[in-house]
Amino acid sequence: MRFPGAWVGGAALVLGPALLLAGTLLRSPFNFFFPDQLRAMAEHPGLMTAAYTAFLAGNVVMWAAVAFFAQRIGEKRPRWAAWAGVLVTVGLFERTFHAGVDHAAFSATKHLGVEGATELVAKGYGDLHLFSFLSFTIMFGWFVLSIAAYLGGELGKVRSVAFATMGLLPLGVLKGTEVMSVVGTVGLCVALVPLGIRVLAEQPRPTKRQVLIAVPAAVGLGALAVLSTMG
Repeated sequence: MRFPGAWVGGAALVLGPALLLAGTLLRSPFNFFFPDQLRAMAEHPGLMTAAYTAFLAGNVVMWAAVAFFAQRIGEKRPRWAAWAGVLVTVGLFERTFHAGVDHAAFSATKHLGVEGATELVAKGYGDLHLFSFLSFTIMFGWFVLSIAAYLGGELGKVRSVAFATMGLLPLGVLKGTEVMSVVGTVGLCVALVPLGIRVLAEQPRPTKRQVLIAVPAAVGLGALAVLSTMG
């Protein structure tokens, strides 16, 4: 079995796009630019926290989806798969970095108020960092991977185009939802969710022994997750 495996890869192909779409839709009622996003967090903290958490979770889950998807493409188009997989993965890292900055900015609204947080973000918005030089991967990687998926026979023309729309998502810190955000995340769902469902359906049913191992392992991981918040 090759990492991350069919069960993890198939589940990621379903959950990753679904979580990204959920996060995109949850923050869609609010204006796109960062002052409005900060104001929305102050006025609707539960909704905005759910939106940004769902998007971040989807972004993290997508690493497994991309790794698994690139492996499948690589059986026929190894060079395309390697380059495309690397580009998209670096782009996912960058969005995760942005999510950390988002969290810090939202935290600032609690301690400094909306005006103070807006002033703080505005002052540092254009500061250079490592990912400033790699922003092209966020968009360009999806286009390359969509071509690779088509050439490798994993997606047909329509679903390859749908997949490529993910490259049209806005990038940067504290970006809300606009029309292309919805188009891109819906396109990703159209492209990958059916594949993920098919992959999972092809897997043999877990044995009783595997279930007995998985249940306590899941409980243990949950306990570790809770402990992690205390340190």
